[in-house]
Amino acid sequence: MFGKSKWIRLPRSILLGHGVLDRTVEAVEELYLDGRPLVVTSPTPKALAGDRLVAAFEGAGIEPAVTTVEDATFDTVEAVIETAASVEAGFLIGLGGGKPVDIAKMAADHRGCGFVSVPTAASHDGIVSGRGSVPDGDTRHSVAADPPLAVVADTELIAEAPWRLTTAGCADIVSNYTAVKDWRLAHRLKNVEYSEYAGALSRMTAELLVERADAIKRGLEESAWVVAKALVSSGVAMSIAGSSRPASGAEHLISHQLDRIAPDAALHGHQVGVAAIVTEYLHTGEDGDWHRVREALSDIGAPTTAAGLGIDDEQFLEATTSAHEIRDRYTVLGDGIEASAAREAATVTGVLG
Repeated sequence: MFGKSKWIRLPRSILLGHGVLDRTVEAVEELYLDGRPLVVTSPTPKALAGDRLVAAFEGAGIEPAVTTVEDATFDTVEAVIETAASVEAGFLIGLGGGKPVDIAKMAADHRGCGFVSVPTAASHDGIVSGRGSVPDGDTRHSVAADPPLAVVADTELIAEAPWRLTTAGCADIVSNYTAVKDWRLAHRLKNVEYSEYAGALSRMTAELLVERADAIKRGLEESAWVVAKALVSSGVAMSIAGSSRPASGAEHLISHQLDRIAPDAALHGHQVGVAAIVTEYLHTGEDGDWHRVREALSDIGAPTTAAGLGIDDEQFLEATTSAHEIRDRYTVLGDGIEASAAREAATVTGVLG
């Protein structure tokens, strides 16, 4: 007998486009959320959009509480949970980039209350996904949490974000190429459950961005629109899969190792982008799609070399040869690759100087 079942948690509303920050209250009202909102933000997005968001709620007769976070740590998550309890928050709003969005997401999940994502930068797909990322010492933990009930992504704000954040978001999406290949490889060799739908959506998202990479330009709101839509699709693919598999493979493992070996050297999206060049080579060889991955990253102005990440060649090789130790997730790295193989792949693809 067939007994398979699946519970897919997706955002109920996604509001994307010019000036939609002012419609956040409308999006919240459609969710029938009760109680006082707690806005979780960080200094820069608070200065850019915090007052505007608070004013919108006050205009609707709602007085939100606001808390500002500086660091993305588990202690910060605990502090936000305590703040939410003290102000009797009915739901949380993450306003900003990855840091406040992830913190608010995890705090809301812990409290069992609603969460609304209001990104001001398109730096990674955490704005939509059911995952939160928090550093802990010399490692970074990816934590499962419910995805946002609603996403309000104002492309006017996102277009004004530092360009490096947007290019990091693009690189994060491009890396889906190799993440899906790793997932399919794990399915074939380790019988890991694979979703054709989630895999196809993630692959298509990466493909669309690669095809339009030369049209993504600094200061263009249309570019912010393209990147934000791609991040939404990637986050939805993860929700369908019930894991980060559609958007996280060997390239993410290498990035996590780089976080340990060379902390704060580069943005997460830029690290996975460079790592994806190498892992694509490992999948398809010298004549494979790594050329397209590298060219797309170059077109959008994202790094394509270890030096571009601010790390030396030996650090990148160390991360590549030890990345399989990060977690029990089968990828093209298998149980580890030899240093000579890692050096060849990174040299042929131009990642090493």
